Amino acid sequence: MNLYFRLIWVLINARLRPSITSESYSNEIHTRVYPNDLDLNLHMNNGRYLTICDLGRMDLFVRSGLASVMIKEKWMPIVADVTMTFIKPLYVFNKIRVVSEVTHWDDKFFYSIHTIYKGDLKVSEGTSKSLVVSKKTGRITPDEVIKVVNKHTGINQEIS
Repeated sequence: MNLYFRLIWVLINARLRPSITSESYSNEIHTRVYPNDLDLNLHMNNGRYLTICDLGRMDLFVRSGLASVMIKEKWMPIVADVTMTFIKPLYVFNKIRVVSEVTHWDDKFFYSIHTIYKGDLKVSEGTSKSLVVSKKTGRITPDEVIKVVNKHTGINQEIS
């Protein structure tokens, strides 16, 4: 990710926004398309959509408490697979809304949907498959991640 100023902005705003709990791992962020997001056709570069979705994941990590746990435990988030469908182009200075939702998980991966809107118009939708790893112990199961995050945030809730 090379959107450092936007990343800093997202991280600061995430600390000021309501927490995300295990009842719904869903969030949204708002940003714009800037000139450095464009390709030679003067619309947002296809790779930038994925990077913008990274910003949505960062907001989700901070607001859910996962970021604090990852720092404390020396865990790292890894995107294992991603797809993106481009529906409509985005142009310079378009305001966009990025909605990210963890839809489910299995014994290895978290699965998410990332949707980008311009106003109410869906312009792209993608999916990602992610995991959390530790340099010490390797892959951390999603159930263990949620258990540790809930303990860290003081939530005593069963994992569904």
